Amino acid sequence: MTTINENNPPEGCPIEGLLKTLSGKWKPQIFQLASQGPLRFNSLLRQLPQSNKQSLSVALKEMEEAELLIKTVIQQKPLHIEYQLSAKGLAMVVVFRQLEDMLLHPLE
Repeated sequence: MTTINENNPPEGCPIEGLLKTLSGKWKPQIFQLASQGPLRFNSLLRQLPQSNKQSLSVALKEMEEAELLIKTVIQQKPLHIEYQLSAKGLAMVVVFRQLEDMLLHPLE
């Protein structure tokens, strides 16, 4: 499990903890999809065809523990769960979009 303990940040570069939080099976893809709006578990399974229930469950739980995602239980019939980016996750979207822009349009 790649969970980061907030009370004991990793030694060295502060960015290391952030990168570890988003590394691992399916986390980058989940983050990217969540940046587009709320996600449901079965929708993720369909959008990530090589994934499986266990690996997605672990990734979602770790991202929730890292406070990147918020899990919401929707009390409708049938009962379902949605995941969306937290304030911390939304703040990271801006940074990643800036990095993406730099990769697509390098400084001359």
